[in-house]
Amino acid sequence: MTLRALLFDLDGTLLPLELDPFMKGYFQALVPHVAHVVDPTKITEQILRATEDMVQNEDPEVTNLEAFRTSFFAHTGLDESQVWPVFDSFYETAFANLRNLTKPTGISREICRTAHDKGYKLVLATNPIFPRVAVEHRMRWAGIDDIPFELVTTMEDMHFCKPNPKYYVEIMDILNLSPFECMMFGNDVQEDGVAGKLGMQTFLVNDDVIDRGVGHMEFTYEGSLEDALRFVERLPSIR
Repeated sequence: MTLRALLFDLDGTLLPLELDPFMKGYFQALVPHVAHVVDPTKITEQILRATEDMVQNEDPEVTNLEAFRTSFFAHTGLDESQVWPVFDSFYETAFANLRNLTKPTGISREICRTAHDKGYKLVLATNPIFPRVAVEHRMRWAGIDDIPFELVTTMEDMHFCKPNPKYYVEIMDILNLSPFECMMFGNDVQEDGVAGKLGMQTFLVNDDVIDRGVGHMEFTYEGSLEDALRFVERLPSIR
């Protein structure tokens, strides 16, 4: 079956970064921003707990955003009307300062433009644990904010998270594609590699690879982001 869609992870793939320093910087920026409406000594743990509940959600009727909010406010007892606008303002403003924790490269834009020009559908298959505004910030940092993606996965729109295979099934359902028509590019052995279990081809981008050592994932291809560009350049045009 003909390859028709290329799915790209964002963090550590199209936007090179080291995850641990980035997340440390994220919380260092977030906590003082929200400290006037939450307990700053508890907020990190509370966010991580709600995020884990969101990742574990299996209800296809509940978006990731709804799952996160339900868990967070159920466990904290905080007033949503007071707290949520402060989170929103953080993503609109202070989140942009985290750009200095990333290592943008023009290669990512070249990959996307080349694939689009050849006729492939493009999906920004970033783990949908962030709101759209935070994804849009990171797309601008990566220089791909004007790329005509068929789909950008965010917590507002998606109902599952990586590494749940249902995340990839939902993408295929939205685009009306089979796994054999899709290829996933990512740096996370578990979260991105699981796409291969569904029948997708996979490409492990190993510049900032993440491997938790939980289960073995076979990738169809492996190489640097530069190798991924060369791979895409060799793909046939399907226009």
